[in-house]
Amino acid sequence: QVQLVESGGGLVQAGGSLRLSCAASVRTFSSYFMGWFRQAPGKEREFVAAMLWSGSNTYYADSMKGRFTISRDNSKNTVYLQINSLKPEDTAVYYCAAGPWDWGTSTFTGEYWGQGTQVTVSS
Repeated sequence: QVQLVESGGGLVQAGGSLRLSCAASVRTFSSYFMGWFRQAPGKEREFVAAMLWSGSNTYYADSMKGRFTISRDNSKNTVYLQINSLKPEDTAVYYCAAGPWDWGTSTFTGEYWGQGTQVTVSS
């Protein structure tokens, strides 16, 4: 069983930056991806980014390219999401997930989930 714990959310002014962290309780399978989703109030959860835990494959949602950067520290079993130039529309609960990548549909759905961390961007 993999447990994921997010941290780093908070209230930030537009234009600021945040780095979210997701610590995994155990090392995930080498073929697994770890990634981030977000869910804004009244909206469906959307994919942000994912990266192969043991490799260099990295994927971003088209709308997230440029301001969002996913990275990891294998020694700490931790994946990060750096968000720059924050906008009020980035306000959402950000969830960390781990799971396989569906190469057929090029999607990441997540098998294990964290509890989420709130990011609120004020204008």
